[in-house]
Amino acid sequence: MQKKSPNETDKHIGSRVRARRIMLGMSQEKLADALGLTFQQIQKYEKGVNRIGASRLLQMSGILDVSIEFFFEGLPGLREKGFPDSGVMADFLMKPESDRLVRGFLRLKDDDIRRKVADLVDWLASNQHP
Repeated sequence: MQKKSPNETDKHIGSRVRARRIMLGMSQEKLADALGLTFQQIQKYEKGVNRIGASRLLQMSGILDVSIEFFFEGLPGLREKGFPDSGVMADFLMKPESDRLVRGFLRLKDDDIRRKVADLVDWLASNQHP
């Protein structure tokens, strides 16, 4: 029996769940606890391996403090209402190290230091060699 690959819509919705969770600085464990699930189930939702039912998605929208439409923003075939470059942001947030980077950046209290970190990342990206 061949394993079914994740549906593109489920992957998109899962990436939006992950993006919002990370924006809030919330761990998979904390979201799982709020939903009465295991963090492994949250991982499966975020990867699109398991489909999120409508009632569960509504519950998540309350916990993550977004409208239910948020999860569908940027989905191919729907009207674009999401934030600019949402695909780039979703790709970034799916990288394992993005979680550490976002959490660390959010802990920086000084605006000047945050600008310097952003400048450093820009400089590193522009000086990469193939």
